[in-house]
Amino acid sequence: MDTLVIGGGVIGVCSAYYLAERGQSVTLVEQADIAAGSSYGNAGLIVPSHSVPLAAPGALSRGLKWLLDSESPFYIKPRFDFKLFEWLLRFSLAAREGPMRRAIPALRDLGHLSLALYDALAALDGFEFGYQRKGLLAIYRTRSRLAAGVEEAHRLNEYGITAQALDAAQVRQMEPNVREGVVGGVYYPGDTHLRPADFVRGLAGLAEKKGVHICRGTEVLGFEVSGRKVAAVKTTRGDFHPVQVVLAAGAWSPVVARDLRLKVPIQAAKGYSITIRRPEQSPTIPLLLGEARVIATPMGDVLRFAGTLELAGLDFSINRRRVAAIERAAREYMPGLERLEPLEIWRGLRPCTPDGLPMIGRAREFDNLIVAAGHAMLGMSLGPATGKLVTQVASGEKPDVDLRPYRPERFN
Repeated sequence: MDTLVIGGGVIGVCSAYYLAERGQSVTLVEQADIAAGSSYGNAGLIVPSHSVPLAAPGALSRGLKWLLDSESPFYIKPRFDFKLFEWLLRFSLAAREGPMRRAIPALRDLGHLSLALYDALAALDGFEFGYQRKGLLAIYRTRSRLAAGVEEAHRLNEYGITAQALDAAQVRQMEPNVREGVVGGVYYPGDTHLRPADFVRGLAGLAEKKGVHICRGTEVLGFEVSGRKVAAVKTTRGDFHPVQVVLAAGAWSPVVARDLRLKVPIQAAKGYSITIRRPEQSPTIPLLLGEARVIATPMGDVLRFAGTLELAGLDFSINRRRVAAIERAAREYMPGLERLEPLEIWRGLRPCTPDGLPMIGRAREFDNLIVAAGHAMLGMSLGPATGKLVTQVASGEKPDVDLRPYRPERFN
């Protein structure tokens, strides 16, 4: 084969699809099933508006303030972990005005490229994944948080991202199904949403039609290295000998790369979602419930609430208090949700780098290894753009955006 892609989430599937479209022979290996991880239960948002990185001024101080509150939007599980300490140190260095302002255009460019690619994919015959261009409305219950939201909108306006500040009456005119306590909001008209699992699984099906061989239930055990090349990828289904390898294993990327002694400073950040039958009083556009940092996304006949960021390592346990915090936020911002009857409670691990930017590009240590990981909460947003850039790197083409901000070796 020309290329072996490791990982069956949105990043890996988009990479496989565009590589096959370019004419390459592609095999994708996934330890579980397509869209079995964070690509399944997320909020389904495509958000160029989320161009301020996770590592922003004040983020770490808020995280430390919330450290002992297991219901907070951002929670760090106390534990002795040298790699976590190192990650937090790098995070604190990145969470300054200068690095943040350099990161915003990098995320913006990826977001706009993805949006154009999503438009093209949504236009394909027979490919339906609930794609809707309705924007995102952030709503707030306190004047202080509204002021912070408006300030962030003004900052994004400087980088060409359209945002509109709304008072309480304008919020209810745009979205009547919010509670009286909402004091205002910010509307981002350029954002879109979709059904995430339908997109990833549907695109995997299209990739298979283009010749991609998908090996589900195939776990990577290690690698065989020859000089500056990965000569073989050893798996539970035998050895593969690709010309090139794409590492797109999300939160598991550091584990997979360990055998290569590759530095991949990614921390797994657990997020939760609750999916319910769509009630009569349901929002028609996605809402960001500002103070709670919870997203409410209408997806056909269901409504999904997604949120929280919990740095707890590769831990799949469900913290019921964090689930209860999401349920409480839903009731505080929206009427008619006094009794939530979940169709599904989900959790998944998002891969977070210390500076909030993904790692995209060739690994400095190997001539035939491309890293595509570390997209944090923006994997669905940036999936097509990343897949396109991976294909351009693999094919020796000039990338559509400057890859220097995302270079994998920046943490060495």
